[in-house]
Amino acid sequence: MLEPLFKLRENGTDIRTEVLAGLTTFLTMAYIIFVNPKILETTGMDTGSIFVATCLAAAVGSFIMAFVANWPIGMAPGMGLNAFFAFVAVGSMGYSWQQALGAVFISGIIFLILTITGIRKWLIDGIPHSLRSAIVAGIGLFLAFIGLQSAGIVVDNPATLTSHGDLKSAPVLFAFLGFFIIVVLDVLQIKGAILIGILSITLLSILTGHTATPESILSLPPSIAPTFLQLDIIGAFDKGLFNVILVFVLVEIFDATGTMIGIARKAGLVTTGKRNNLGRALFADSTAILSGSLIGTSSTTAYVESIAGVQAGGRTGLTAFVIGVLFLLSLLFSPVAGIVPPYATAPALVYVAILMLRELTDINWKDMTDVVPAAITVIFTPFTYSIAEGIAFGFISYVILKTCTGRIKEIHPATVLVASLFIIRFALV
Repeated sequence: MLEPLFKLRENGTDIRTEVLAGLTTFLTMAYIIFVNPKILETTGMDTGSIFVATCLAAAVGSFIMAFVANWPIGMAPGMGLNAFFAFVAVGSMGYSWQQALGAVFISGIIFLILTITGIRKWLIDGIPHSLRSAIVAGIGLFLAFIGLQSAGIVVDNPATLTSHGDLKSAPVLFAFLGFFIIVVLDVLQIKGAILIGILSITLLSILTGHTATPESILSLPPSIAPTFLQLDIIGAFDKGLFNVILVFVLVEIFDATGTMIGIARKAGLVTTGKRNNLGRALFADSTAILSGSLIGTSSTTAYVESIAGVQAGGRTGLTAFVIGVLFLLSLLFSPVAGIVPPYATAPALVYVAILMLRELTDINWKDMTDVVPAAITVIFTPFTYSIAEGIAFGFISYVILKTCTGRIKEIHPATVLVASLFIIRFALV
């Protein structure tokens, strides 16, 4: 039954290899089960419902990738996008989480249209590589800033805006310990390093009396009713949310597409002369965003952690199917998710941020017309506490610098289009 579905022999793999690859990928990305609820609960969303929505969105997205594209890529609510959803769209701009979910849904519709029409590929090909790298790195710094605040390492200061917190406090010490546990385990290539780090600090916090002991480890999942189909699509058409929708679309285009293509190349799925399912994978990614918004979570995207499963031999959708099944089984562990403290997930945010900063090495540091827009993007994102502002000023400055230095031919129409949309956005505010 599995052979006709996933074409295992054609892809040079077998059931055992695919199952192990799925387990490997799941362990590397399962941290999102604990991190996503901690981020989204700041919007006022029900924590238990977010936990269920996270697991279901990851499972549904992975199943879509498995059966539509037959690619070994796991899907789940994206890091960076969830932070933008919670801390910018809701926290800073003041929209309700229902409206923000509506914006995710609309961005999914737009994303689907762009994919079907081929415009998505045109946009990908036209955006400067330096800006793509800068956006990822900027989002990384944004996540790090959030993680440091969650741990109490960075706090408010009326004189300097920010300062360090009480470095002797238990939350800060736990966060430092968790961070180094994650780093050491990852360097030693232990699968699930981030997940182990989160659970280790949670257990230590329980043993030292800083966190209440859960009544049980397993239970039936909480109700998803508080977030299921609670999106406000009408409210998302507010002119201010135009900016939110634009960022959701752009980040998905750069992040998810680049991730999928990179993983597929690693797996030998898009080699020259070989038929591939890239179009189907892009379609699966688009529909996963829609399903996630209906379930009640921020944008679902392809996870770069899927490369771990590919390295373990995963080559087909059976890997993604296993990932989806494991996310469904995770629904039984809701009591554990409910007692994970913020300082246990904070190290995960900071470490993921560091991994994202590796993108800076891909910038052409010899060309200042590339360097300056990239640097503006990276700097403005955390300092304005807005991914939108970082992307906007990066694109606009790129067009200005290339034009003023007589290198207008280097500007792709897609870059001009994006910069123009942000200028229109500023004019509407």
